[in-house]
Amino acid sequence: MSKDNPDTMPLNAATRWADTDQDDVFAPAVRVTLSWKDVEEAVEQGAVMPSMAHTLWAYWATPGSPTRVVAAVREQVPFEAVPVPKPVARRVAPVAAAPSGPRFSFTNTLYYFGGMLAIGAMSLFMTLGWESFGAWGLLAISAAYLLACLKVADHLKERQLPVPAGILATLAVVLVPLVVWCGQQLMGLWPPGGPESYSAYHTHINWRWITLEFAALAAGVVMLGRYRLPFMVMPVAVTLWYMSMDLASALMQNDGFSWEFSRDVSLVFGLATCAMAVWVDLRCRAATEPDWRQDFAFWLYLFGALMFWGGLSLRDSGSEWGKLAYAAINVVLVFVGAAIGRRVFTVLGAFGVAGYLGYLSHRVFQDSLLFPFALTLLGLGVVALGIWWQRHEDAIHASLSAWVPAGLRGEAAQTEFDTEPPVKVPG
Repeated sequence: MSKDNPDTMPLNAATRWADTDQDDVFAPAVRVTLSWKDVEEAVEQGAVMPSMAHTLWAYWATPGSPTRVVAAVREQVPFEAVPVPKPVARRVAPVAAAPSGPRFSFTNTLYYFGGMLAIGAMSLFMTLGWESFGAWGLLAISAAYLLACLKVADHLKERQLPVPAGILATLAVVLVPLVVWCGQQLMGLWPPGGPESYSAYHTHINWRWITLEFAALAAGVVMLGRYRLPFMVMPVAVTLWYMSMDLASALMQNDGFSWEFSRDVSLVFGLATCAMAVWVDLRCRAATEPDWRQDFAFWLYLFGALMFWGGLSLRDSGSEWGKLAYAAINVVLVFVGAAIGRRVFTVLGAFGVAGYLGYLSHRVFQDSLLFPFALTLLGLGVVALGIWWQRHEDAIHASLSAWVPAGLRGEAAQTEFDTEPPVKVPG
């Protein structure tokens, strides 16, 4: 402050940089949990300007922000204590927040693209040329790859790089069936009469692969408990899909192959996998440790829904009532997916409903000049339905979530908005 003008302020005010200059304070992996009371205390201590307090809090707590944690606000701070502008007052429902997952970004796209190439190289794209190494050579190479992947995964996780660490750990799980197959070949435990090439593991249905699949499931569960990275659930879900086909092959050894039986086994496995996904989802949402509050159920939902819907769609109803029941089940899938925030059910259900409507159009307007017009109207009707759904998605989601257990409600069910739009915060 100048003596000539008492109202002036020094240009360079003193800061608290020396007090906060610590190695672990500004690390990218560090996260903090704040409430409005913490912001008020920061204002009293001079760390935050009063004019910026409301702006910061509105930016952090706005609906859709990754920093907004509704459940924590409900438990720690009464609704009356949180200053919210009246036009956008909201009512908070006491539901668990959905587990977090990696964001879609160009960096993560590179991670997953490169990881899938590496995983495919050791699974789907393994050529017969690899057989020239023999069982001993393949065992040595696959074991070295597996140990190297685990070592690199440990290093990446220590450096707070969970996405590439999860990809490397997933590659290690994918290599387990190859290691087991080499061991069975060397010890003479491979059942005779089956495929003699490991590359057939991903292309041929055979009951002899079940031992490899059990080993992959066990390794996946053990490594998942160690690394706690969601992408590692992917090989577990794929293995369950493989097992549904190979188990059907094992059960049909005496009676010969039956496509209908294999289809029904896929349907049952799909239901069981979806039930497992619900259990995992509930555990993740109720978890208190950050490592477990991640979306470990995504891949189980995906492959479980595909197995169930595929088996259901391949069934021949044989009657109009059966086809109507198929359409009704798909309608239920649409609403279930919307209620729990899992789009895979909504997408598959929409395909099923569209297929049934197309069947009706074909039956009603068969050999008729009106058939193209019926298809056009059907397509435009679906587009109109999509527009209507998009405009009312939040309200529909909130209504559907009322029928779902609190632990499975999606993000959209956590808040109910008034009619007026929220205030936009600069920045």
